[in-house]
Amino acid sequence: MTTLDAKLDRVLGAKTGKALESALGLATVGDLLRHYPRRYAERGELTAIAGLEIGEHATVLAQVERVGKRTMKSRRGTIVEARITDGHRSLSCTFFNQAWRERELLPGRRGMFAGKVTAYRNQLQLAHPEYQLFDSDTDLGSAAEEFAAALIPVYPAAQGLPSWSIARCVGQVLDVWDGTDDPLPVELRDRMRLADLEAALRKIHRPQNYADVGAAQGRLKWDEALAVQLALAQLRGAAKSHPAPVCEPRDDGVLAAFDQRMPFELTKGQQEIGERIALDLTTEHPMNRLVQGEVGSGKTVVALRAMLQVVDSGRQAAMLAPTEVLAAQHARSLRELLGDLAMAGELGGADDATRVTLLTGSLNAAQRKKALLEAASGEAGIVVGTHALIQDRVSFADLGLVVVDEQHRFGVEQRDALRARGGDDVSPHVLVMTATPIPRTVAMTVYGDLETSALRELPRGRSPISTSVVPVAEKPAWLDRAWQRIHEEVRAGHQVYVVCPRIGDDEENSGKGKKKAAKSAVDDSDGGGEEPPPEDGEERRPPLAVLDVAEQLGAGPLAGLRLGILHGRLAADDKDAVMRAFAAGELDVLVATTVVEVGVNVPNATVMVIMDADRFGVSQLHQLRGRVGRGSAPGLCLLVTDAMGGTTTRERLDAVASTTDGFELARLDLELRREGDILGAAQSGRKSGLKLLSLLRDEDVIAQAREEADRIVGADPRLRGHPGLAWMVAEVVDAERAEYLEKS
Repeated sequence: MTTLDAKLDRVLGAKTGKALESALGLATVGDLLRHYPRRYAERGELTAIAGLEIGEHATVLAQVERVGKRTMKSRRGTIVEARITDGHRSLSCTFFNQAWRERELLPGRRGMFAGKVTAYRNQLQLAHPEYQLFDSDTDLGSAAEEFAAALIPVYPAAQGLPSWSIARCVGQVLDVWDGTDDPLPVELRDRMRLADLEAALRKIHRPQNYADVGAAQGRLKWDEALAVQLALAQLRGAAKSHPAPVCEPRDDGVLAAFDQRMPFELTKGQQEIGERIALDLTTEHPMNRLVQGEVGSGKTVVALRAMLQVVDSGRQAAMLAPTEVLAAQHARSLRELLGDLAMAGELGGADDATRVTLLTGSLNAAQRKKALLEAASGEAGIVVGTHALIQDRVSFADLGLVVVDEQHRFGVEQRDALRARGGDDVSPHVLVMTATPIPRTVAMTVYGDLETSALRELPRGRSPISTSVVPVAEKPAWLDRAWQRIHEEVRAGHQVYVVCPRIGDDEENSGKGKKKAAKSAVDDSDGGGEEPPPEDGEERRPPLAVLDVAEQLGAGPLAGLRLGILHGRLAADDKDAVMRAFAAGELDVLVATTVVEVGVNVPNATVMVIMDADRFGVSQLHQLRGRVGRGSAPGLCLLVTDAMGGTTTRERLDAVASTTDGFELARLDLELRREGDILGAAQSGRKSGLKLLSLLRDEDVIAQAREEADRIVGADPRLRGHPGLAWMVAEVVDAERAEYLEKS
């Protein structure tokens, strides 16, 4: 009997099963049937080549435009080059020492071409692509049977597994699959007018028309939405089942003293959200609130006032930052804001003062021991740290509130671990902050275990920031001008960030190719050879590294300027020293990784140069851009890229350059990036939980699913009376999360 749990090597054979598992992670029949087509091609339509991305394994339906053969100049052998077209843009297919291809790839022939997209001399190409040619629209000759349908499913593919091979495997599985029981109650299916699960899985792979596709996708999207919302409803219910410390405000406490001496007025949004948080902290159920707001909108002050209310009640607050640089800066900023109110036990400290303690993983033994004692004894009212605060050996005297800064770095699991720091009897309140604007549907899913609030006022006292794309492959002189502009800014008394995707080290960067890539990006040398490499075409070069770029800049276009280096592998004291030197104006240029993405505040910095900008997400680019223009002088952000015009990558960078509206960019980011891993940390490496559901386009589905999930879990918290729904949750919730839910 062939079920969804059946192993593919038993159904398709050991060789095919191993290939699917190693290339795509597909081990069972269920895995393969949920490897949905990315899109559907119609035989009369060609694939848009402009949307292809360098490095992806793509399948295109195109027509041969011309074909030619030539002898290689630098080595023995021949190259057959076929130009295929979608009618608007062309793509090169190259074959080395395969002269017979010239006789097969005749102009006018149509077919499906699959391979890894590379670039050679700024032109897109497929090196040694696999292909299937159609003899005609009516006579397919020896073409595979799956292409006879009106709609051709195009699957996410991999090297050695083109779309049509996957389609063939899917067809073989569907022919022997015995079907499955439907996990959704009949009443719910009928009320929502949803297709049967087995029918949906068959139609998604073998549609007769787009109506079949729509019906199948509608059902499968609903399953994904409901499974996630059921899991989140269980999380919300579990959180409310634990008591929380009641933190009543005081008229004569440290919060009142801080409010009296605050040198500025709270914005309307800060006041409203502050009042809501203050009320949440007085309840017996744990607060789980997300506060979102643009850089500079005042989230830190909102969080500090909440922490002080908790301190006034005799309890402690912990603030978790994603990096040590940001944790250290938060601790420094909190102390500066509080002044003598943060000097408990010190000479000159206020009578009702508390203490702010920094606890990070790289403290030396003596510093760490002191910080741990201050947290455990309750001497520290506010403890600031990184992941170290999640560790079991860190104990608190009476933890009442956890503040998580930059939520996009942490998932549900991390929040659960933090909540557990309050001990067995109570769960601390949780306040999450992010500068990344969040669409409503994301708030209902990614942050579905949290209540959300938004600080929508524009940042006060911020200067305008202009953003430009620097396309080095097409206009290398623009990069020369960028380095000149940096000299001009420094002469005007300002400072500059240069951000790179990687750190780099002796082992990783000992090869000439990687050093050459950094020098090319700095000096505009294209470094291209006469012939493309004989196997895979010109592979995408490694991402630029801080250590290499800093060396090249210091010896080249930025010679004479004071350069500093900042990255995550520096010792904590060294990172702090570099940031202090940059903030004090002792450095002109800071070459760094994304450790400067959040929290770093240097008002004198006016230029942000982002190398390999195409390697960063939209939200990251927006966050990095927010590091400049924080003073009286306007900011400039330069997005340096070798991505070619017309590609989706360039469109993404152009969109970032066209607007500073964070919510608009958040929607764009959601459209472009992977949406799947919504319950855990992005770096967890687990399979995507979402394959069809769009957090942006399927708002109605998500809202309906949340309503149904709340109703179902409210009546049956552990889904004991709904085994099918429990199975659906298990599909998107791993064993660790399931254990958490079971214990709750």
